[in-house]
Amino acid sequence: MSTISLPEPDRSVLDRQSQIVKALRDIVDRDAVIDDEDGRRVFDTDALTAYRRLPLAVVLPSTTDEVCQILRYCLENGVKIVARGAGTSLAGGALPAEDAVVVGVSKMNRVLEIDYDNRTARVQTGITNLQISNAVQGDGYFYAPDPSSQLACTLAGNIAMNSGGAHCLKYGVTTNNVLGLKLVLMNGEVVEVGGPHLDSPGYDLLGLTIGSEGQFGIVTEATVRILRAAEGARPMLIGFQSSEAAGACVSGIIASGIIPVAIEFMDKPAIHVCEEFAGAGYPLDVEALLIVEVEGSDDEINDMLERISAIANEFDPTVLKVSQSEEESAAIWKGRKSAFGAMGRIADYLCMDGTIPLTRLPLVLTGISRICKENGFRVANIFHAGDGNLHPLILYDANNPGELERAEACGADILKLCVDVGGCLTGEHGVGIEKRDLMRVQFDDIDLVQQMRVKAVFDPDWLLNPAKVFPLELRNLA
Repeated sequence: MSTISLPEPDRSVLDRQSQIVKALRDIVDRDAVIDDEDGRRVFDTDALTAYRRLPLAVVLPSTTDEVCQILRYCLENGVKIVARGAGTSLAGGALPAEDAVVVGVSKMNRVLEIDYDNRTARVQTGITNLQISNAVQGDGYFYAPDPSSQLACTLAGNIAMNSGGAHCLKYGVTTNNVLGLKLVLMNGEVVEVGGPHLDSPGYDLLGLTIGSEGQFGIVTEATVRILRAAEGARPMLIGFQSSEAAGACVSGIIASGIIPVAIEFMDKPAIHVCEEFAGAGYPLDVEALLIVEVEGSDDEINDMLERISAIANEFDPTVLKVSQSEEESAAIWKGRKSAFGAMGRIADYLCMDGTIPLTRLPLVLTGISRICKENGFRVANIFHAGDGNLHPLILYDANNPGELERAEACGADILKLCVDVGGCLTGEHGVGIEKRDLMRVQFDDIDLVQQMRVKAVFDPDWLLNPAKVFPLELRNLA
């Protein structure tokens, strides 16, 4: 069993299960409530996969009004709620509890309005990340955040965790690309936050809500920023004989003032696994690989690639290869985007998510290798190097008793290292349950209690996504 714990379920709520299910079926279509064990088991975990909890019931509303009624009923009857998009969370953020109702937004997946004059789109949040871009790409636009799971992950989950992606070095993460939200509070009230404009008066409730991990309410609609697609884009591959040289090259590129659209890092274990899976054309005789993509006109692209090549040459690369076709570019990104799935073919793994100052990248990469070696684990590093968002994958065997716990302890040491060098516990995966007990590494109790008091303003009874984000022993102090 994992060392991460959840509170014991509320027996009185479990005893009322049939009554709760009946009430939910009075609100939504009968088949939109799932209460059989096999059906609920589909929702018993998320992409973290190391932990499972069978929810009390699952309800799939189709409208904001239905969400309002569900939350109002659950508040009146003391029923916990776990909001869920596609379940691609990598920190246990969508993990249910036995006495909680999962409210999934997957049926709320429509594009409601596209405004090209103001470059916005209003969508329901059950839409997948990639579907937003697909809806506007025919007119030359796109939605910038692009997590590796963008084919499956929903905007709801992206908003909850403030997700990023490979191309967010230039365009920013979710909070930089969402302008407005429709938020249903636990009491059933609907709050409109922000809107189809750049700035709102008063407190920044939009910034507060994005990244709140489903603990303030359920977001059913969002107004997002859509951008005109660049004239062209081209990636290049830069291979090095050490991870430290690759890390130093990243710092050199950013320090020069060049802002590529993406800088992605892969070490040797990741390169080999991804190449075998995707046939992307990655060099296999290097210790570390950078994927650097720039965009603009042909002249702009050629100029930036030349300047980046000159910087890279200062760190003795063994490979400098520029994509020569759209097919080659697609293959390069296919390898990177499928990295986590490809790694899952050879081992169980924990995907960590810490962020560090770029200047500390060589030091931290060395530290990650040392920590994993000392704990007896292999590690593969795949991450967004341009903004210092690390994703070391700790490879382990879930069938070996105690190995998961040891891998978790190894991951905790890596995240502590990130904080020690001036970084933070998460870049885009959120805290969830994975890093809940590590929050004290980054924050003292005064900081945490203040954050918990903000949570309590939106959810005084702590029914929304319970037992996540904050250390359980601090609950009584809020």
